[in-house]
Amino acid sequence: MVIFKTEKEIAKIREASRIVAEVLDDFRRLIEPGVMTIDLDRHAEKKIRSYGAVPTFKGYSLKGSPPYPAATCISINEEVIHGIPSRRKLVEGDIVSIDCGVTYNGYIGDAACTYPVGIIEPEKENLLRTGRECLENAIKKAVAGKRLHDVSFAVQSLAEANGYGVLREYCGHGVGKYLHEDPPIPNTGVPGTGIPLKEGMTLAIEPMITMGDHRVRILSDNWTVVTIDGKPAAHFEHTVAITKNGTEILTKL
Repeated sequence: MVIFKTEKEIAKIREASRIVAEVLDDFRRLIEPGVMTIDLDRHAEKKIRSYGAVPTFKGYSLKGSPPYPAATCISINEEVIHGIPSRRKLVEGDIVSIDCGVTYNGYIGDAACTYPVGIIEPEKENLLRTGRECLENAIKKAVAGKRLHDVSFAVQSLAEANGYGVLREYCGHGVGKYLHEDPPIPNTGVPGTGIPLKEGMTLAIEPMITMGDHRVRILSDNWTVVTIDGKPAAHFEHTVAITKNGTEILTKL
């Protein structure tokens, strides 16, 4: 069941989302060759808690998985999502996806971005550019009067036109008091289908695209999702609200 939000509730999600945006913005200067992902995660958690907020992901559990042990998900190269921060050091030419969720005054903001580590290959630059464009295109369709799968098709059509795979097993979602609310938002779909989009919806839209095969598998840690062919992937996400004044990107500075 979709939980529609009041203006006051959207304001609370906006506050949480602002913290997410500031945390992710920090990574633009922190990410460089030689940095350990655990240090990036520690920075994020310290900043989140400095606002009196809580890292939503820490302790979160999915069916069949142990509680997630960190404040952020940090996924490198072929790791698509849910990578666990560690003492692994970033290397020149890597791409690293960071997913961050923040709970503040009972409401959640959720966003992700994939960053280059130093100078990256043109093929990876193209992957990141397309991922960003997929998110932008999807948000343009996330307006009152459209259908849910108009958003999905906006991701799929652009990604596949550029030769990239699109994840089927994982998707975006509603967000509010809970991290994963209805509706699930797939990144593939038939335009003109799905539930109608209406004022009061708050959605975490998150394209996940791959340089090769769209199929993935989960590592033995029961969290990290990697491409089945070992090729790089990109992950971008914003929390948005459909309001009477249009659609607002809440996790954008």
